[in-house]
Amino acid sequence: MEEEELEEIRKRKLQQLQEKLREQQQEQAEVQRQILALENFVKQKFTKDALARFGNLKTGHPELAIQVLVVLGEAVKSGKVDVIDDELLKAVLQEMQAGKKETRIIRK
Repeated sequence: MEEEELEEIRKRKLQQLQEKLREQQQEQAEVQRQILALENFVKQKFTKDALARFGNLKTGHPELAIQVLVVLGEAVKSGKVDVIDDELLKAVLQEMQAGKKETRIIRK
């Protein structure tokens, strides 16, 4: 009897874990869809140079790229920005990096 009960408990636990994993995967897919929608919305406002810089940023620092999208998306939605040129993108990046400690490599 105890073995059957243990097996039943294992099965229930496995089902719970599988359901939790499915929910996490669905949430992750939804977040990815939202990021893609935001990116498509904001990219329409980029100039060619800004788009190239954003592509490089996205490749090298994907988390920062998402943060930049959020900031620029809010600016576009609120009407503060109509076109995102390279200078504006640089300014946003510099502002976001202002709080971080600067690291310098000194050659001797």
